[in-house]
Amino acid sequence: MIRPSDRFIGSRVATLAALLVMSLSAIHAAAQQQVPAAPAPEVSAPAPSAPPAFPKPDPANFTATSPTKDDVNAFLQTSWGYDDSRVWQVQAILKTQVEGYSKVVVLVGDKTGKQKASALGFFVLPDGKHIIAGDEILAFGKDPYKDARAMLQQKADGPYKGAAAKDLELVEFADFQCPHCKEAQANMDKIAVDFPKARIVFQNYPLVRIHSSAALAAGYGVCVAKMGGSSAYLQYASAVYEGQDGLSTPDGATLTLNSATSKAGQDPVKVAACAASPETKTNVQNSIKLAEDLNINQTPVLMVNGRMVPLGGIPYETIKQIIEFQAKLDGITL
Repeated sequence: MIRPSDRFIGSRVATLAALLVMSLSAIHAAAQQQVPAAPAPEVSAPAPSAPPAFPKPDPANFTATSPTKDDVNAFLQTSWGYDDSRVWQVQAILKTQVEGYSKVVVLVGDKTGKQKASALGFFVLPDGKHIIAGDEILAFGKDPYKDARAMLQQKADGPYKGAAAKDLELVEFADFQCPHCKEAQANMDKIAVDFPKARIVFQNYPLVRIHSSAALAAGYGVCVAKMGGSSAYLQYASAVYEGQDGLSTPDGATLTLNSATSKAGQDPVKVAACAASPETKTNVQNSIKLAEDLNINQTPVLMVNGRMVPLGGIPYETIKQIIEFQAKLDGITL
């Protein structure tokens, strides 16, 4: 059992899910991320200039046989290795009262010492492939994104630009009525320039409970792509985002979507009829289901070979680092 006197653990051990939201505090909607991102510990004052001095792990706190310390370190390296400034130490891997469930405690800081070290904890399930962090179940292991990557390669069927091959597949899940999706398009344009070997797929994820015109806009997009191809879709998407304010009312949505369709070189009457068809509605629902199956509950999100990266509020350089790091992990030469 971990001693109460351990100063970095004490009575409050944060979960991966909570720390992830804290570390991405600029994200505008509550979200569950598949990848544990860097915790955002309290900033100390005055700021030190040396890495944190983690207390030496007590062997008595390693009572579980699985996972091993190497397993945990491999998982964290895959998750956090894109950030050279991050340091961590596995502090405990404990048996629990439930057979097969292990509790892991990790201390996290940064090499500069500008941030005060934090503790995080999660439970590893008996299958060794998943963890419970807060109220979420996340993938675990050296390659935690493998299953999501395979699912996307099989089911992400939206319009795309870039490479035909799926070696580096970047799938954006977005909602045309979401303001943060509109803001994210500037970064998506940068990604296309910086990663010419990537296949960038655009997948509909209308948040129908909060955006009344999002599903209709998605349906129009499906039909524009069907009739005019990916290039027409890209023109349509750009025009919808530009006129996004018009989606707030039914009449405004009709005018905005018809205008965007015309700018994409398509017939608004034909596209409107197509969007109303059961086939198109099923297409949109299948895309929503794909997002839900991947545990995505916010927009915009970019899946980088199965690795979830929320686009809202993250600096572009961080997004670029993550893509480069994941490509390296997957043996892709950029």
